[in-house]
Amino acid sequence: MAGSHILTLSCPDRVGLVARLARLMEEHDCFIVSSRTFGDPQTERFFARLVFNTPGDGALARVESSMRALGAELQAVWQIAREGERMRTLLMVSKSDHCANTLLYAARRGELPIEVTGIVSNHTTLKPAFAHWNLPWFHVPVSAATRAEAEARLFAIVEETGSGLIVLARYMQVLSEEACRRLAGRIINIHHSFLPGFKGARPYHQAHARGVKVIGATAHYVTPDLDEGPIITQATEAIDHTFSPEDMIETGRHLEGLALLRAVKAHAEHRIFLNSGKTVVFAR
Repeated sequence: MAGSHILTLSCPDRVGLVARLARLMEEHDCFIVSSRTFGDPQTERFFARLVFNTPGDGALARVESSMRALGAELQAVWQIAREGERMRTLLMVSKSDHCANTLLYAARRGELPIEVTGIVSNHTTLKPAFAHWNLPWFHVPVSAATRAEAEARLFAIVEETGSGLIVLARYMQVLSEEACRRLAGRIINIHHSFLPGFKGARPYHQAHARGVKVIGATAHYVTPDLDEGPIITQATEAIDHTFSPEDMIETGRHLEGLALLRAVKAHAEHRIFLNSGKTVVFAR
């Protein structure tokens, strides 16, 4: 099929990798629209993202065949995706709607290449507020006694909806280690982040009491280490002594939506690579 595609690849670093990829594209008459590469001297890994145009029918299959051989030789993890294809995405919320609404509005405007497959919540509080989006609503209550059952239902929903990405858009439940492992690399979370960090209840009030001068939000991949997964993007804003806790909360909401939007966009555009506990995130 002719068209524009995205090749992503990571492998042990070595001399000549950029040339090998360029030569493969040339052999199949593919035009490289853009190319981003990075070699990490610490992890000795190479990362590449190529947007390329194929000349006509059958060309993509030939490129994939050549990539299978090259990938095996390079011990590479790679994939080819169609550029602009919307990623099927499941949102999860609890009692705050600002992050989910940010993503839904951006998707509706075509700014975010995702297709939202539904909304999962452990409460029914927000169901009326999301009704106008006309999306499937899945109420999956969670307690300590029912966590395993609830997560089994979540896995079923992910399968039923064909969701490739799951976004915790202010979903206030901790996932089990099994859930984190099963969804590794395709589940993104958002949380407030401060300098210094404040954990537990009323973090904005704690920050206000300490006279914090910068507040922010961090979007990251979910791992069994609570709120310590590989960071994708962060958004911050300077504040001063005139900010009340309520002012900080309002600013924090905007930052959470912004950071999460940027992270989901980068993931859906195949611009993120996991790299030994951190990420490589290419610009467009």
